[in-house]
Amino acid sequence: MKTDQIQTFVMRYLEAEQCDILEKHPAYVTVKLSPSADKELNYRPYYWSFVERTGVTPETMTCTFIFDPEEYKASQTASAPLVGGPAGQAAPSPAGNNAAGAPMPPGAPADSILGRYFGFVPTQMTARVPKDEVTFGSRRLGQIFEAVRNKGRFVHLYEQFKPEQQQKSAPMSTLAYETWMQVNYKVEMACDMKRSEIHSLGIHMVTGEIREHFQDVLRTRRLSPRIPPQVYMIPDRLTLPRAVIYLEEYLERKLRDYDHSWAEDAQFRLQDELNRIRTYYESLIQSADLDKKPDFEAQYANRRQEIDWQFRPRIEVTVINCGLFHLQAGNPAMN
Repeated sequence: MKTDQIQTFVMRYLEAEQCDILEKHPAYVTVKLSPSADKELNYRPYYWSFVERTGVTPETMTCTFIFDPEEYKASQTASAPLVGGPAGQAAPSPAGNNAAGAPMPPGAPADSILGRYFGFVPTQMTARVPKDEVTFGSRRLGQIFEAVRNKGRFVHLYEQFKPEQQQKSAPMSTLAYETWMQVNYKVEMACDMKRSEIHSLGIHMVTGEIREHFQDVLRTRRLSPRIPPQVYMIPDRLTLPRAVIYLEEYLERKLRDYDHSWAEDAQFRLQDELNRIRTYYESLIQSADLDKKPDFEAQYANRRQEIDWQFRPRIEVTVINCGLFHLQAGNPAMN
């Protein structure tokens, strides 16, 4: 992923989680996390258990996500203020400092949870803003990927339409909606090498028709979790388990028609590697002392298992996400 793609993805996540954007820059963004985002991205189980027990208003963390580390360093160096006044004089103390002379962070609460419940008020308050690089392969980006994956495993959406669209098609009448179930599969053809594919399949819950590249169809639709007014839902004829079986059988037939010469080549490499380690360990076991033979035999068995796992060709299919989509019946885009 490129930097601009990562930034677009992260900003969409923050907006969907209703986080407050405090500062936005091409190289970074400073954001005050919402409670749900704070729970997902910051490991603070004791704090959130305390908040849930006492019922107080949570104080979420403010974080800076850096998309371009080099540009971020340059921007911070250019905007760094000069320390002290002329001739080495100290800078005047600004309004809003606390009793110890330390500056109060902007937007700091007048009383904290510790002060209200334990009678402890810090004499010096410093704003701690964690800074994390959000680049491809970073831990923080992996956390966001995992949060989006967990929340987006299953969706239930309805196609939205404009009022004039309903008047042109069927004035003062209801629109018929048909249900499609979509499943996005990840197919991995693995041996000592690996190739991955994504198959987006949609099945009509009335007719059983299956369409490929269904995600491209959904990109052209306005979808929302709210059901539009004056719509008629066509009853489904397929159950969800039956629809899943049809999709799996369709994908299996499609994969069966692939060119599987890569698997035959991998099988040859597997056999060649097994022969190589057999030649090595058999001579080693035969010449070893009796007390050391069990150790060499165990090493040989473990090595065979490792080689078999690494080289044996296989096709692994996993479900990325799925959803039910209620779309207008008879839409030209679906015909």
